[in-house]
Amino acid sequence: MEFRRGHLLYFVTVAEEGQITRAAKKLHLAQPALSQAIAQLESDLGLALLDRHARGVSLTPAGAVFLQKARTAVEAWTDALATAQSLARARQGRIEFGFVGSPPGLDSPGPLEAFAAVHPHIDLRYRELPFPTEPTSAWLAGVDLAGCSLPPADPEVWTYDLRSEDRIVLVPTRHSLAGRETLTVEEILDETFIGLHPLVAPSWAGFWSLDDHRGGPPAKVTSDQAAKPQEVLAALAVRDAITTVPATVARIVMSFPTGVLAIPLLGASPVQIVLAGRIDRRSALVDALLAFADTGIRLAPAAAGA
Repeated sequence: MEFRRGHLLYFVTVAEEGQITRAAKKLHLAQPALSQAIAQLESDLGLALLDRHARGVSLTPAGAVFLQKARTAVEAWTDALATAQSLARARQGRIEFGFVGSPPGLDSPGPLEAFAAVHPHIDLRYRELPFPTEPTSAWLAGVDLAGCSLPPADPEVWTYDLRSEDRIVLVPTRHSLAGRETLTVEEILDETFIGLHPLVAPSWAGFWSLDDHRGGPPAKVTSDQAAKPQEVLAALAVRDAITTVPATVARIVMSFPTGVLAIPLLGASPVQIVLAGRIDRRSALVDALLAFADTGIRLAPAAAGA
């Protein structure tokens, strides 16, 4: 029995979206082509994987069992491809540097220029990442390393401590707290916080809503499902809610007319800023970057909680 690997990806996407139309849009395919591919997969397998109905599609019992194996196969292939791409980048002298929030050039232009002068043969290319998801190794799959606040622990991921930063509160200018010069943790634990996407790692998301001080999630969060810093800022523009971010991010946000204020937060445990990468992607180029960081020059961009 033979079928295309792409058909497995198509099936997994349709199953997760619950609708051919949405899946086709996500896959950038024409709906008839996607329907034909799924039908071909079912024919090759001799199994009905999906029940079609007016609202979309649902998994048959056989489809539910097959989905788990198909998802594993797609993830394995995707990971193998990303590993090959990482090896190719290393041979070409290129590092894919992931960041969350503030672009590296805004955060650390001097150190990055110094690194380029010391290692002119290394080409640093930057890619914005969404907020961390679990496992961290999967979140880092497309980059060689990332500058971020400490992500969830993962045995397949190394981390390199760079610095600690204070947490700062971001509030809309119309918010009742906007006139305050400082805030304490106790004063904002019961405030409404911006909601993050359910796929964002819970421990990471909870850090920005002060779950580590409250002992659990806030009682009130907005209906937003923000997965990137800009989405949090967009939500702050229209919500009566708050969030916290590292001090570096707050300074960058305040340098633009965003309609958001940054207020120092007293009593909150600090943010640990790290470099992180997958152990199986650690190359001589990455080691050169870490060796440069060992000189004491602040190199990585700060990760945003918003």
